[in-house]
Amino acid sequence: MKPLVSILMPAFNAEKYIGEAIISIQNQTFANWELIIVDDCSTDATVKIVQAASAKDTRILLKQLPQNSGTGIARNLALSVSNGRYIAFLDADDLWRNDKLQKQLDFLQTNNFGFCFSYYDLITAEGTETGTQITAPNTLSFSNMFACNWIGNLTAIYDSEMVGKLTIDSSRKRQDWILWLKILKKVPFAYAIPESLAYYRVGNQSVSSSKIALLKHNYNVYRKHHKLNVFGSLISMLQFLTVHFLVKPTYIKKKVFEN
Repeated sequence: MKPLVSILMPAFNAEKYIGEAIISIQNQTFANWELIIVDDCSTDATVKIVQAASAKDTRILLKQLPQNSGTGIARNLALSVSNGRYIAFLDADDLWRNDKLQKQLDFLQTNNFGFCFSYYDLITAEGTETGTQITAPNTLSFSNMFACNWIGNLTAIYDSEMVGKLTIDSSRKRQDWILWLKILKKVPFAYAIPESLAYYRVGNQSVSSSKIALLKHNYNVYRKHHKLNVFGSLISMLQFLTVHFLVKPTYIKKKVFEN
């Protein structure tokens, strides 16, 4: 019997994109999944769109938070009601390639790995490819990830039988990075499938695109989550800056489109 994959999707005012995100999951060549969407008090038509999709596809479950709480808490609610061995993630404005789940499950099971990810392409708010692909080292340890968050949330999948169902930090930003570090305390490496299996929509994540905000959130990860003192946090930030601005850009590829 094929294993069940639980897909965790937080949603807030996502009416413009969530339908397309759901379709990209329904189009997967691997069909044994459940999609758990947690609405974070949207004020637009997000809930109606999900309800309509759920009425037609019993694999889709809608949960609603009583107050706006952020993506970490939304993902934890989804995790708490999940039934799958494998845990995957997709935000309501991003997309998967049709063979994403099948390729990752084959990769994990063939190699007996507990945690993997893939490359991904950037698309505009309108869904047009930008020509930029985000790659990463093909093997990542805890120390690699401590220095920089290499893994795109929309590409990660882990085996809960190997690492357990790990709760997600309730902070509103960088909780995915904190989770990857938790997983890498359970398994030695995260392994890349060296091809793009997803599409990340840019232009709507203003905090993520702000370098100052990025530095603030990363410092908080070192200082508050890892309990480093000020000096240790600053040293870690220096390492992060070195990797993020000098090393990581070498893993960003420009694609050439053929006419």
